[in-house]
Amino acid sequence: MGPHVHRDVEECVSAVLSQVGKDIILGIPVAIGKPNHFVNALFARAVQDRSITLKIFTGLSFVKPSPKNELERRFAGPVIDRLLGRFPDLAYVDAVRRKELPQNIEVHEFFLQAGKFLNFPTAQQSYTSLNYTQVARHMLAVGVNVIAQLVSKRDEGSEVRYSLGGNTDTTLDILPEFLKRRDSGRRVAMVGQVNGALPFMEGDAEVQANVFDHILDSPAYEFPLFAPPREPVALNNYAAALHIAATIKDGGTIQLGIGAFSDALTHALILRQARNDRFADMVLALGAGRLHPMLAVETKPFVRGVYGATELFAEGYLALYRAGILKRRAFEDVDTQTRADAGLLSPEEYAKGALIHAGFFFGAKSFYDALRLFTEEDQRSFRMTAISFVNQLYGSEALKRAQRQHARFVNSAIMATLLGDVISDQLEDGRVISGVGGQNNFVTQAHELEDGRVIIELPATRMQRARLRSNIRWTYGHTTIPRHLRDIIVTEYGAADLRGLSDRDAIAAMLNIADSRFQQSLLKKAKAAGKIKRQYEIPATFRENTPERIEEVLGPARKEGLLPIFPLGADFTEEELALLPAMMRVKDAQSSPLTLLRLLLAGKLWSSSSEQERILLRRLDLEKPRSFRERLYAAVMRGALRLA
Repeated sequence: MGPHVHRDVEECVSAVLSQVGKDIILGIPVAIGKPNHFVNALFARAVQDRSITLKIFTGLSFVKPSPKNELERRFAGPVIDRLLGRFPDLAYVDAVRRKELPQNIEVHEFFLQAGKFLNFPTAQQSYTSLNYTQVARHMLAVGVNVIAQLVSKRDEGSEVRYSLGGNTDTTLDILPEFLKRRDSGRRVAMVGQVNGALPFMEGDAEVQANVFDHILDSPAYEFPLFAPPREPVALNNYAAALHIAATIKDGGTIQLGIGAFSDALTHALILRQARNDRFADMVLALGAGRLHPMLAVETKPFVRGVYGATELFAEGYLALYRAGILKRRAFEDVDTQTRADAGLLSPEEYAKGALIHAGFFFGAKSFYDALRLFTEEDQRSFRMTAISFVNQLYGSEALKRAQRQHARFVNSAIMATLLGDVISDQLEDGRVISGVGGQNNFVTQAHELEDGRVIIELPATRMQRARLRSNIRWTYGHTTIPRHLRDIIVTEYGAADLRGLSDRDAIAAMLNIADSRFQQSLLKKAKAAGKIKRQYEIPATFRENTPERIEEVLGPARKEGLLPIFPLGADFTEEELALLPAMMRVKDAQSSPLTLLRLLLAGKLWSSSSEQERILLRRLDLEKPRSFRERLYAAVMRGALRLA
């Protein structure tokens, strides 16, 4: 029997309440898999009828970017409207952020959009700390009785096919037990909201129509997938990426994420393949050989290529595929995998393998467009599957070990200690920045795999309350990954291979990749604690870890276009691209009144603008300032444009 197809969302909500009752425990996927209209209508019903109890369990509920000041609003506002203006906000997110969540509604997230909920008590109090692989078990344990998610469909005559699209992650792990409960007479419901913007993924992502009890399908509820602007890639991102790209083994396995650093790593790997001489020069100029002597420095182009095992299918994987790097394939049994890696399969047989296994996808609009154009061969090669398959070795362990040779799982952190503790998810006062997600899964998996490594990337410093601070600390009051699981930690200044080192040697290795402005104070604390010899001194060759050194090494490559600001493409107009370096300069200057004054003087408060400056100021509605404040903004921007 097929699902009930609804053209009206209120009708769909009423049918679910009639089937399940007024006590709803709703499970919805992370990221783009949320059926916004259904969830908003169910939320509104619970707001109106307080006899309904609604508990929502999910992760990564998106919030549109919010400009932090007037200049950012003028620049980013039109970009956000262009990319996300038609995206329907989630009502429960708005209620949490307004601090107006009704008492009959609870929202529990296991992973928060990074930094967006730090100062919202309801979100902080109801956060549930779980490894990604534990989410399905937890949802079943708390009695989830409605699962709802965005789906794509294909009409083929009398048959309608449905796909979970970009969110097979926890749904595939939950479904067997959930459907068993439904078949036994439990009051549960599976709901799909059709969205034509969602790419139709085949394989494990395609499910039978009778999996669903209710389908919401109407053009009135179509909306664009969440696709925020790409982040500009800074030189420190590239420096760290080049170090990591030189640890990736040909014939191995790689996990990537999303964001500026991951874009930088993708581009660094492509440079290794396409501009190998320049890649090797930059890696050696950054000092890779001296910085991680225990790691083999891999600078040769890829011949066998790499395979992707990742929770997040990011756009970087498509770029690696097009560059001829993502080409090692994974197969469904150990014997075929072994013969494939030995080169014993015919080209026709080899093409049947998977280039990537992933749990969910998320990215730019161009990425979604590319996925919608997937061919039959692409569908075979890029496979969405359960998070339990990707994030752990348990279940089909022999096969996963055969597939995940020379694994390099790349994750990011916000801080690390000299002893190798990694801080990724929360502050020491208990406030959650994001969540542990799958990081611990990949860390433990890397330690269990032969030649598996987890690489943790973090910037060496950050600006906080107008002060420069080190992201490498002596100690910190919270740990995400404890030091007994320490492995490779990378900053823009190099890679510290910590696995198996004594505390003394780990401290020395971490000092080598810290910003030189903080090295001596960190060393002093380690000596005071008796963890390193009192006569130890940081070698002179590691005392030049400064932004100026990164600029000296990589600046020329940036100027010749080898290290672009947007390596995977930009979501900006030509005017916005021309403005962006100046906007970045103004942002950097906000922590320094003296630097802001320099920009103001360079822009001259009453100065006339060149034709190009007028065009760009017009984009910010500052061509003809209407107040003294706008004159200040225009002058600062002129100065930034002239000095950029």
